Amino acid sequence: MKNFRSKSGPFREQPYYALSEIEAICTDELQKLSLLPLEPSPIRIDRFVEKRFQVQPRYENLPRGLLGFTRFGPKGVEEVVVSKALDDEGTQSAERRLRTTLAHESGHGLLHAHLFALGASPDSLFGDGLDPHSPKIMCRDDADAGRDGKRNSRPPYRWWEYQANQAMSSLLLPKDLVVKALESLVIMRGLIGAVILPSSKRDEAIRLVAATFDVNPVVAKIRIQSLYPASAEQQLTL
Repeated sequence: MKNFRSKSGPFREQPYYALSEIEAICTDELQKLSLLPLEPSPIRIDRFVEKRFQVQPRYENLPRGLLGFTRFGPKGVEEVVVSKALDDEGTQSAERRLRTTLAHESGHGLLHAHLFALGASPDSLFGDGLDPHSPKIMCRDDADAGRDGKRNSRPPYRWWEYQANQAMSSLLLPKDLVVKALESLVIMRGLIGAVILPSSKRDEAIRLVAATFDVNPVVAKIRIQSLYPASAEQQLTL
């Protein structure tokens, strides 16, 4: 990981992580806490939060569009709060969104705690009626994030959110376990024996990964695309 002076956003410093670094950090953290399964199965992300950050996730009534937030102190994560509405809904989809929110907040804890120790004061991440003097990073619903009151406007790029989402994916869907889960669906093709996931198998792969790791299909789809890009199959057929 490298730090650069930030040209945009709320922090003075902007850390740069290669995706392989985030993957390695998350896998290592799961292994250290004995929470990385030997076989493809759901990650106990609530237990990860408790053991890694020594906090119990709390559920509160949060403003519309706010899924959760992490409060930081000089020594790191001090509190992880998740929208009570997700917990109360009781559907499989909501339960899975709760899991992704906890993993997203864990990503902030793993990758960004040092920014607060450096004395950062990211005021632009505050608001929504919450204490503006308590250092925190908020996780907003994609449907509301970045609109700034403009309907259908594209959310601005927020590197800290992108990095936390990469960590969320690596925590809930560890690469080696996803590869193992999809062994029966991938094929070897080309002179160099490239491993690809055929387009005819992608829907089945999404359903399999979503069910195996207890995540919503959209999360499974994004992770599968990152590991088995559809473009790889297209290139080999040219």
